Amino acid sequence: MTTDETDGFTVLSAQLTGFEAEHLRASGLVEVYGAVAAEQLGADRFGRLLREEGRPVGELDGDLLDAARTVTLLWYTGSWPGPPPFVVSPRAYAHGLVWRAAGIAAPATAPAGYGSWAERPAGARLR
Repeated sequence: MTTDETDGFTVLSAQLTGFEAEHLRASGLVEVYGAVAAEQLGADRFGRLLREEGRPVGELDGDLLDAARTVTLLWYTGSWPGPPPFVVSPRAYAHGLVWRAAGIAAPATAPAGYGSWAERPAGARLR
């Protein structure tokens, strides 16, 4: 991806995900996800999607709306829905925005140690 494409993909991704561009850049996944999206969507469709940056998602035509949803899913889950579906990398899974939005670490990525399940989490209250 060119610098302009990377910048455009970052702005578009921030619009689609609701996360600040700085947060997305800090993940270190902008270039990786941009390359995956460009390859999977094809250069023409990817370019058309980038040119729509800033336009309300609801105004996109069906093809670009589907592409926008797929890019959003990529950011939130670290996976491409296919066909064929695939997880981009273990790092992408661990840094999926879904975990940040939920306020938790991705399962099996930040173990608390043996027997930690037996302890009440700090700040947890029983009802």
